[in-house]
Amino acid sequence: MNSTSKQDFISGTVERVTYHNPENGFCVLRINVKCKKDSVTVVGHINGVFCGEFIQAHGLWINDRSHGPQFRAERLDSSAPDSREGIQKYLGSGLIKGIGPVYAKKLVDIFKEDVFEVIENEPNRLKSVPGIGAKRLSLILKGWKEQKVIREIMVFLYQNGVTTARAVRIYKIYGDKSIDLIRENPYRLAKDIRGIGFVSADKIAQNIGIEKDASVRVRAGIQYALLESMSDGHCGIPTQKLISLAKKLLDVDEGFIVSAIDAELTNEEIVTDSIRGEECIFLRTLFHIEKSISLHMKRLSKSPLPWSEIDFDKAMRWLFKNNSVQLAESQLSALSKILSSKVCILTGGPGVGKTTLVNSVLKVLKAKQVDITLCAPTGRAAKRLSETTGAEAQTIHRLLQPNMGEGGFQKKEDNLLSCSLLIVDEASMIDVSLMLSLLKALPSSSGLLIVGDRDQLPSVGAGNVLSDLISSGSLPVVELTEIFRQGSESKIITNAHRINKGMYIENEKPDAGKLSDFYFIESEENEIIAEKLIEIVSKRIPNRFSLDPVHDIQVLCPMNRGSLGAQALNISLQTAINTNAGHGVTRFGWTFCIGDKVMQTANDYDKEVFNGDIGFVTQINEEKTEITIQFDHRDILYDFGELDNVTLAYASTIHKSQGSEFPAVVIPLTMSHYPMLKRNLFYTGVTRGRKLVILIGQKKALNLAIRSTDRDNRWTKLREWMELADN
Repeated sequence: MNSTSKQDFISGTVERVTYHNPENGFCVLRINVKCKKDSVTVVGHINGVFCGEFIQAHGLWINDRSHGPQFRAERLDSSAPDSREGIQKYLGSGLIKGIGPVYAKKLVDIFKEDVFEVIENEPNRLKSVPGIGAKRLSLILKGWKEQKVIREIMVFLYQNGVTTARAVRIYKIYGDKSIDLIRENPYRLAKDIRGIGFVSADKIAQNIGIEKDASVRVRAGIQYALLESMSDGHCGIPTQKLISLAKKLLDVDEGFIVSAIDAELTNEEIVTDSIRGEECIFLRTLFHIEKSISLHMKRLSKSPLPWSEIDFDKAMRWLFKNNSVQLAESQLSALSKILSSKVCILTGGPGVGKTTLVNSVLKVLKAKQVDITLCAPTGRAAKRLSETTGAEAQTIHRLLQPNMGEGGFQKKEDNLLSCSLLIVDEASMIDVSLMLSLLKALPSSSGLLIVGDRDQLPSVGAGNVLSDLISSGSLPVVELTEIFRQGSESKIITNAHRINKGMYIENEKPDAGKLSDFYFIESEENEIIAEKLIEIVSKRIPNRFSLDPVHDIQVLCPMNRGSLGAQALNISLQTAINTNAGHGVTRFGWTFCIGDKVMQTANDYDKEVFNGDIGFVTQINEEKTEITIQFDHRDILYDFGELDNVTLAYASTIHKSQGSEFPAVVIPLTMSHYPMLKRNLFYTGVTRGRKLVILIGQKKALNLAIRSTDRDNRWTKLREWMELADN
């Protein structure tokens, strides 16, 4: 890249926002400059920008090797447009609900340069525009007011050194009083707004004069450190480790931290107890959640079986005769244990017959008129459970019925579920909060069968529920290890078990005569790996295996960032696969186009869409600033400002794939993924593929992923609570 040494200045109207990342303000803009025949590319940083705005840029002209001449701005300033063309682009950019390109033109044609003044001070005059009645006028005025407040929040955050990506979400939670509430206690942002951490809130606090050693700051730092440990899966954290983390975060003397911890303990915001003999500190809610899980498990276990005693030999003769089921000795023993247990855990890897066993339980108990309910943590897992059993299965969230607007669930102690047996699949991904909600809604008379693979990754949320329940020895556990014929013929299954034992994979060469379901394609350079991966997904798999690149193939990455992380690959795959790429709405660093595969990244109880759910963009309405995403045949509307909870999903992290299964999985593996090359993560990724798994990357990285036995050493107390409940 070459640049001149001459400082320069340009100004003009934003013709197109090619890219804008609200997290750091980085943007790529096309600017219509009067003195230039063609529009020019401007690269720089700005807190917020829309088509039609007037931009002033100070910087240097450079000649980029890939993209040609562009203006690299050291400073960018924007203002509302004053030309008719600029105003029309601005209003038609999707900024204000109710005004899209069509109505933007109508408004400018009638009111010309005075349109902003009319909307602000004489809104009833808008009714003279054909098509604008009372309903659309109300929509426009609401959008105009919201946008003014959101702009004020953005300016406030920007002036205080904080990125503006969450301005819309701040407005949704705090409303018109946003700035007053933030000034009163900026640290509330770190607790209330997903995506804003302590560091950002602390910048505002320092700017408005809160002292470094102020109690409100130190206590907020302790809460933040505990919340961060929770996001890493911990329920508690050793006291000394918490003090060290807080000291590094806050840069204050240890005495202030100890005093703040004492104050938090006195207010019962936090709790102290031990894990594995070491003193730990817990957020109060998490401490009581783990304890409550053990008490509910004890409650369920001690009551009688909800079905009458079964003559097992007679039941097996009926099962074999009427259902053409054949079970091995290990499965018969397992089935006997499950049918005689009120609460039981069924665990094992792929191909060991968990599904066959669950189906056998269903057939035997349904013959005895037992009312059975099936559920799983995600929509995809529930759908797969329904397909393999032939019975209706729901997500746990839908089963418990989210309490719209209030949070929590409708199904709880005073409104119990109605079933004699609850079967919960993919239990490895259930965190402590969701498990407690499920148990609270289950009557004492009900049985519980928990099914999952303990060797997969633990839940994204706090806790290590399945592993802790199994290792406590407090519940009957059935662990299947024998791989049956169908599984032994699958390289996916045999290699998954080899990985789990730390053994090298059996690999079929891609150019071998017969098709396999498992391949490792060795390649060294990240750039070449990325190119091969795009070709494999967009052309080679569809051509050779007749699989759809959008709906059937999923790229799973060990990490989110980097050239072979989910973020970068999503942009490349979108361009390669979606014919509508480039023609959509850009928000929060992503451009969403019709046909895109997307993923929800946070639970939304109002929409009944949950973290990890995959959907497809079906409509984009610029006038209403809405995008329609179809999740499991349900059309869900998103305001453009809500798209911070959505990401492209052609590629995702292996963590996000938990509970899902895909016809084909492609996994890049290089040493650039080094921090995440762990056996249980790799094993989880491989077991997501149903018909085809392709690994592509470096042999050294593959070997490291297989050899690494480091597991998430989570600080959880559930195992100890279960053991105590037995005494």
